[in-house]
Amino acid sequence: MKHYFKNIWKPIVALTICFGTASCQKYLDKSPLADIDDTEAFKDFRNFQGFTEELYNCVPVITSISSHSNWNFGDEEMWEPTETRLFAYNIDHGDYWAWNNAIFGSWFKSGGNPNNQVRENKGNLWGLSWYAIRKANIGLANLDLLTEATAEERRLIEGQLYFFRGWFHFMLMQYWGGLPYIDRVLPPDEAPRIVRLNYHETAEKVAADLRKAADLLPASWGETAIGPSIGNYDRRANKIMALGFLGKNLLLAGSPLMNKESTGEARYDTGYCKRAADVFAEALNLVESTGYYQLIPFSHYSRVFYTFNQNFAIPGSAVVDNQRYTEAIMMENPANVSDNRFRWNQVNDYRPPTINNSGIKVYPTANYVDFYGMANGLPITNPTEADPESGYDPEYPWRNRDPRFYHDIMIDGEKTVNNGGIVGNNEYRQYASLFSGGLYRTLNPLKAVFTGYMFSKFISKQMNEWEGFAEGNAVLLSLLRLSDVYLMYAEAASEGYNSPTGKAPSYTKTAVDAINFIRDRPGLGVGHVAPRFIASQEAFREEYRRERAVELAFEGHRFVDLRRWLLLSERPYTLKKGIEFDRATANADIYADPRNARVRNYRQTVLFERQYTDRHYWFPFLIDDVSIYGEFPQNPGW
Repeated sequence: MKHYFKNIWKPIVALTICFGTASCQKYLDKSPLADIDDTEAFKDFRNFQGFTEELYNCVPVITSISSHSNWNFGDEEMWEPTETRLFAYNIDHGDYWAWNNAIFGSWFKSGGNPNNQVRENKGNLWGLSWYAIRKANIGLANLDLLTEATAEERRLIEGQLYFFRGWFHFMLMQYWGGLPYIDRVLPPDEAPRIVRLNYHETAEKVAADLRKAADLLPASWGETAIGPSIGNYDRRANKIMALGFLGKNLLLAGSPLMNKESTGEARYDTGYCKRAADVFAEALNLVESTGYYQLIPFSHYSRVFYTFNQNFAIPGSAVVDNQRYTEAIMMENPANVSDNRFRWNQVNDYRPPTINNSGIKVYPTANYVDFYGMANGLPITNPTEADPESGYDPEYPWRNRDPRFYHDIMIDGEKTVNNGGIVGNNEYRQYASLFSGGLYRTLNPLKAVFTGYMFSKFISKQMNEWEGFAEGNAVLLSLLRLSDVYLMYAEAASEGYNSPTGKAPSYTKTAVDAINFIRDRPGLGVGHVAPRFIASQEAFREEYRRERAVELAFEGHRFVDLRRWLLLSERPYTLKKGIEFDRATANADIYADPRNARVRNYRQTVLFERQYTDRHYWFPFLIDDVSIYGEFPQNPGW
């Protein structure tokens, strides 16, 4: 342990990372500067950018960190209930200590090597964040050595360093709360005594760094003198990215959980929300005036999330009618996209046991699927009762639904295998048999489709057996995409001004306009927010949160959202449900038109209820971390 104090904790500060991990010891026992001359490393743009590039390599992998990656820890999905090796299982059962040792699915771990391309070394938010923060501080401390550079080149380097210092602190704050903010290089002989700040105090530090980054960085590297020659410049930190995360940082600081942690008041802080709305307005004005980012037309909606049989092309953008649309502003680390990304077991996890019996199965919960309302834009108030206003009918539960429902969710009777010969030309295998007693629900009960729904947001609906391995299914999550910015603006503007028609002074769109803009995505055609949800902020809050649940479904946002809204421990958000029903339409007709199939005895059942207390709103720090000095306390309840 003394060895670690000497070589890690003092240089990086008293929280950093890696007790007991061999891979951590291999690279963190050595300074990043040990093999290069100080002046040589920073003297010109090429060398300094090479130093800075490692910060991008510290961005964590989320969707492919293990054989069975899992990243949705809210109420949106349920894995095999007896599979205890998954981090999702630990979260469901309140065991947050598992963030550092769960076998499958924890991308929060300490340790990790930014230069090791093995995917298990890339999903370590805690370890890689502190490594990157130290590296950013080293870079900022050596800016004066950048003597052979233009003013533009210096701004690019400095902007990236400030962006990543703020961004990595922000990523940690979402799960652990306020932190000691490390904004200088700590000398090896300095005892770690940096006081842990509350959430608001830490958020102000993050805001200052991201504001500096936004002021220094270009909206597009393609417009700089060196951008076109540097390679992959469209994925580097830019002004819009910095503004997006600056706004998100301020919105989270103004959210009920974070406000409660800082002030004791479990409500929105209108000041932070107004500041967030102003920043989002700045970003969206820039987006709309330049067209650097646009919503991908719904005809190519899958390209936001994955590519299939396209030589592992990176998703997040699409070319439609000779026009390029880029929606992803920042994505998770794309390491090993062509090697291990969403192949092998990961694809099998999303395919039912009737097609492939390997993998650990995961299915969307019925309660979350209920957030997908009707095509006319109205919600489903009670899935077991008919609603004349919205047109929902439990005898036709999949008729006239929001088009995103049909994209993201697989329902009873849908064709799931193109080549029927692969499954023995058995209709109950080739077409989803999700009714009560159906083959997908009864074959191998431990892996059966126990919720009654299957996923299709990240895989092709008609993927034949093993095609995910043979032809390639490339998935990348957007850590920030354009629709998220509009949705966060809607929340910030409405909560800041206590009105669905609230708006930032510098922007034309109101909060409700922003929601409607998402629903007006080319080709989507979902009805606008109904008048009754504009009558009060309380009613609008319900609707903008539902829109966020649908548009960003299964992308890793829900756990943070439920926590920041102080809903994680409240019913019905603690419930995970499934559906049961009988078919009332002939099989041939169902297979021809599953969306309009009639069912009988539609009902919902509770599969699991999570038992949470106040302590489950924050992750615990490792015992070794909080045992070093008194000014770095443990989170309450742990």
